[in-house]
Amino acid sequence: MKELVEVIARALVENPDEVVVIETERDGETVIELKVAPSDMGKVIGKQGRIAKAIRSVVKAAASKEDKKIVVDIQ
Repeated sequence: MKELVEVIARALVENPDEVVVIETERDGETVIELKVAPSDMGKVIGKQGRIAKAIRSVVKAAASKEDKKIVVDIQ
């Protein structure tokens, strides 16, 4: 899932080299932290959070195939 989030984020931002994705386990669920440059934060979140919601939906759909609980945290 980490690679999926990284590919999506790099396609959206102007500074793809500053995209950092960290995957950790917490309380029985996988947490994926997405960090981007401050100037790219708006591009990843989108108007009214639509792009962030879409990223979470795609990851949730991919995770349901593997029967996992995954949370995407954008920072």
